[in-house]
Amino acid sequence: MSTALFAALGSGGLVGFTLGLLGGGGSILATPLLLYVVGVASPHVAIGTGALAVAVNAALNFVNHAMKGNVRWRCGLVFSAFGVVGAFAGSSLGKAINGSQLLLAFGILMVVVGALMLKPRKVAAQGTRSDTLTMCALTALTAIATGAASGFFGIGGGFLIVPGLMLATGMPMVNAVGTSLMAVTTFGLATAVNYSLSGMVDWPVAGEFIAGGLAGGLIGTLLATKLGQSKNTLNRIFAGVIFVVAVYIIYKSVGQIVTG
Repeated sequence: MSTALFAALGSGGLVGFTLGLLGGGGSILATPLLLYVVGVASPHVAIGTGALAVAVNAALNFVNHAMKGNVRWRCGLVFSAFGVVGAFAGSSLGKAINGSQLLLAFGILMVVVGALMLKPRKVAAQGTRSDTLTMCALTALTAIATGAASGFFGIGGGFLIVPGLMLATGMPMVNAVGTSLMAVTTFGLATAVNYSLSGMVDWPVAGEFIAGGLAGGLIGTLLATKLGQSKNTLNRIFAGVIFVVAVYIIYKSVGQIVTG
């Protein structure tokens, strides 16, 4: 096995493992792993390739949640349909921005994600609201905003979509998590397609990354059942990892902006 293949499989495995173990947040590592471990030269190619890998992983997890009845289909379809518009707009803007500046913004986003992961998740007590015009409009606006952020940074965006769905529809967290995976899949595919049209997806690396993610996801999911009581501790540890990676990304991108 070549070093490049091992790096791609291992990096994908780490992202999949984290997603399976913690249920979210792992996709934020896809871009830095592709850049600094796998060796993808362009930040834009790393974002496009990572978006494809994230979409495939989300689709597989979505099937699992759908089989358990955790998906609110009507809300998910509305959220996904409007969010794709935002994802195309966000990814188009991301392609037009200098790679170093985009990475700097990505590093700042990682700090925000790490901070959010330090907060223990709580189950929403309120019930799902009725499908009023106001609720549909709020859902559409929230979807466009989260889709734009997902497309701009090339991330799954589950940490934005889950609270967005809960805010707009009042659904419980378990349903928001399951439903969000439909949106993560569509947002990721929209971003990947947009980047691929500009030749900014490394297809062989994406395949290797996805293969590693499948194996890592299975292991992470199995381990999650045994470590269910330690989720908050695991989240804090992973948040620390995100902070460290974020500092490195910000340091590298600032250096490139200053010298460039």
